[in-house]
Amino acid sequence: MVSTVSLAHLWLPIVLSAVLVFVASSLIHMVLKWHNSDYRALSNEEEVRAAIRKGSPAPGQYVLPHCGDMKEMGKPEVQQKYKDGPVGFLVLSPNGVPNMGKSLGMWFLYSLAVAFMAAYVAGHTLGAGAHYLQVFRIVGTVSFLTYAGGSVQAGIWMGKPWGSVFKDLLDGLIYGLVSAGAFGWLWPKF
Repeated sequence: MVSTVSLAHLWLPIVLSAVLVFVASSLIHMVLKWHNSDYRALSNEEEVRAAIRKGSPAPGQYVLPHCGDMKEMGKPEVQQKYKDGPVGFLVLSPNGVPNMGKSLGMWFLYSLAVAFMAAYVAGHTLGAGAHYLQVFRIVGTVSFLTYAGGSVQAGIWMGKPWGSVFKDLLDGLIYGLVSAGAFGWLWPKF
């Protein structure tokens, strides 16, 4: 039976993993900018903005066309709306300049939470003194699945373009590898 490694012994790899993921993410988004092409502009953006503003919707997630339940989708008038288009999902944030400090802070906290969960799984799967590659495999897998899984769901259910999903998977792979390396390096030897 493997003796577990407590989370108290894993605080350093948890924090380092989150910091390294934060740095990798910053490089991806601010230096490489490979996600810039994921977002397109509407040719009639001002008209669309005016139409949305006229409806005064609260911040939230919306779907076009909207159906209260699946039974409505069978109605001819709803099917016609789908045929006529547009069909899509819309997320609206509160008005105002985006607060990047808050978003970056939340991203770092999320990275800490991912590292904490990877530490929890690895700590209960591997004992102290586990080989670097064993730690790398467990932490890398948990981290990759956590960072990348949501994008696949968005591709399946919300129509997120598969090219964009692929880039998110690549991001998740990088974050998983960085996390795995930090944990493998700092895994307790006792």
